[in-house]
Amino acid sequence: MLLAAISTALSAHGQLAVKTNLLYDATTTPNLGAEVRVGPHSTINLVYGLNAWSFKGDAKVKHWLLMPEYRWWTCTPFSGHFIGVHLLGGQMNAGHVNLPIPGFWFGGDNLTTGARDHRYQGGYAGAGLTYGYQYPLSEHWNLEAEIGAGYGHVWYDKFQCGHCGEKLSKGGTNYVGITKIGLSLMYIF
Repeated sequence: MLLAAISTALSAHGQLAVKTNLLYDATTTPNLGAEVRVGPHSTINLVYGLNAWSFKGDAKVKHWLLMPEYRWWTCTPFSGHFIGVHLLGGQMNAGHVNLPIPGFWFGGDNLTTGARDHRYQGGYAGAGLTYGYQYPLSEHWNLEAEIGAGYGHVWYDKFQCGHCGEKLSKGGTNYVGITKIGLSLMYIF
């Protein structure tokens, strides 16, 4: 179904871009995005990221993320300012780390501080608003900067320690704050 939508959009509007968020890459989260023009001022963006590694001292921020987004451009797609509405979802397994997530946690554990001494494993979903700007570098290359804020909910199992600990509780928590940030290098076909 996704391939049919992309094929229809490409035949009608003719632009597709692939990208990687360099900030995600810097946090050891390889990612790949695709953006397709769907109208004179509109694009659909889809990003997937995966972090599958543990680090020294049993620290980990293993996760996968899927983030679809609708973007409206003030002038023309793939150039200048845009605003967007994004969704996000995925799963995570984090422990023995400081999570530098700017925002507010409520209704459950604060995962920014809780993941220092415990391990959390579960899923998450949310939505938010995005502002961004794309700067053309050449005919086919762009640089994109974006930031998004919104709401997320996390369902988790909480464990005593990173690898071997017993399950302490099951719960959920809510988050309001930064839901995406990016500096992406992209290639436009």
